[in-house]
Amino acid sequence: MKKIRVMLVALAALAGLSVSVAGAETLQEAAVKKLIEPRLGDGVKVDEVTKTPYSGLFEVRVGKDIFYTDAAAKYVFVGRIMDAQSSRDFTRERVDELSKVNFSDLPLDLAMKKVKGNGKRVIAVFEDPNCGYCKRFHKTTLQEVDNVTVYTFLYNILAEDSAVKARNVWCSADRNKAWTDLMADGKAAAAAPANCQAPNDKVLALGQKLNVTGTPTIIFADGTRAPGWIDAKTMEAKFSTLK
Repeated sequence: MKKIRVMLVALAALAGLSVSVAGAETLQEAAVKKLIEPRLGDGVKVDEVTKTPYSGLFEVRVGKDIFYTDAAAKYVFVGRIMDAQSSRDFTRERVDELSKVNFSDLPLDLAMKKVKGNGKRVIAVFEDPNCGYCKRFHKTTLQEVDNVTVYTFLYNILAEDSAVKARNVWCSADRNKAWTDLMADGKAAAAAPANCQAPNDKVLALGQKLNVTGTPTIIFADGTRAPGWIDAKTMEAKFSTLK
């Protein structure tokens, strides 16, 4: 029963990305929004309230955070809602929905492109040159998965020299080789020419806009994401669900 709870009151908010829910706000949702907003503290703005099918609860979205309240806005529930019989995680599904990315909108010109095999399967990956799990991703998963096109965004968030290492890779004659040498073999790229411009700032702004909080973050063609390292078996299973 530990993993099966209809409501878990937790201390931390669940992260998600803002997204509009289809349909106009109902009178009841508007009423709950009016009640709950002043009870959350000065300056807190509720972006969205949506009635759920879960025991009369309402989903409340404040920026990138999601929690739940009752019709009277008397209680606040922060955590996961699960089906007690099937263990289906409704909150996880909602967070996944909110975190989806429109893959076709990604500025792929800011990424390095690597094609393996026929390249028909496509992913984008946010990576930091100092990321240990990114290096593991290169040494294992990307070695074992074929027929994939990988767009790598150099997302420098982990260390002061991440931007320098990324710029050196971007400015190399063969970016993909320089990146693989660094991540798989620990061989640093040569210093970049002084006049070479890398898209470090633009990629950083993109990652922040998409709420990428860690590396690696893998984005699939359907817009879903996998935060953290995944093995080849997991990636192949995901690919099998994509049309």
